[in-house]
Amino acid sequence: MRFMIIGKATKESEAGVLPKPEAFAAMGNYNEELVKAGILLAAEGLAASSKGARVKFSGDKRTVIDGPFTETKELVAGFSIIQVKSLEEAIEWVKRAPNAFSPNGEAEVEIRKVMDVEDFGDAFTPNPEIAKVKIK
Repeated sequence: MRFMIIGKATKESEAGVLPKPEAFAAMGNYNEELVKAGILLAAEGLAASSKGARVKFSGDKRTVIDGPFTETKELVAGFSIIQVKSLEEAIEWVKRAPNAFSPNGEAEVEIRKVMDVEDFGDAFTPNPEIAKVKIK
């Protein structure tokens, strides 16, 4: 099972304030543990929402909304994707992560299962052209 670990944005991350070198080092060490365990598939930080945009869909109409976005607590600051056997195992790995990027010690991380073809059951009919492509 693959899980996305979603790090929530803070006022500091949205302001473009970079973490201290010690925080980067602590996260680097943690990510190294994940690599050694063979479970880390991806790990990335995201730029502040001021450097992004949203596209709102309404029927055939598309509206572009430029960042920044106001609800910081709803924004994603970074993510990792790990492959483990269960949600419980993902939780155990996340609990080992350093709380290094929050200046006040308060942080929230969300864990979400990445959907696999099997999760869609009979509702999924693969496109024969796409089915030829194997995604890891």
